[in-house]
Amino acid sequence: MLNIVLVAPEIPQNTGNIARTCAATGSRLHLIKPLGFDISDAAVKRAGLDYWHLVEVRVYESLEDFFEKNQVRQKRLFSTKAPRCHVEADYQDECYLFFGRETKGLPEEFLEANFDDCVRIPMRSEARSLNLSNSVAVAVFEALRQLDFPHLQDYGKMKTFSGGTL
Repeated sequence: MLNIVLVAPEIPQNTGNIARTCAATGSRLHLIKPLGFDISDAAVKRAGLDYWHLVEVRVYESLEDFFEKNQVRQKRLFSTKAPRCHVEADYQDECYLFFGRETKGLPEEFLEANFDDCVRIPMRSEARSLNLSNSVAVAVFEALRQLDFPHLQDYGKMKTFSGGTL
């Protein structure tokens, strides 16, 4: 299982979309306050659709509270400022993937204190950043790829056609 950690997320739709990714992948969602919305906000629920019962969501008062309550053996901090590409890092089961708020990213002092754990998703220099929910999806599926997609269905239900399967 992967752990997705959102530090002070601001946009409820992003968090709802991330919750849906967590539901589809069996990942746990950790939310670090302050949140830019009420967790019961209709927009968060709407973006997650009917998947909320599949997501384990934990809420913390601060990063300090989070680290007091979790034993983090491996973490990856996603930042546009990181020197290393996210695919160059290894991901183990129970890895914690950290993402910052939409407007500011992760706190600078947190990044500096964990320099070796910082990674970035490659993109054009003219683009400021990817949408938070897209970044989480990219990161989660790279980690799951490295773990060989544990517990996930790896086949589709397409029908066989006269010329073979599609």
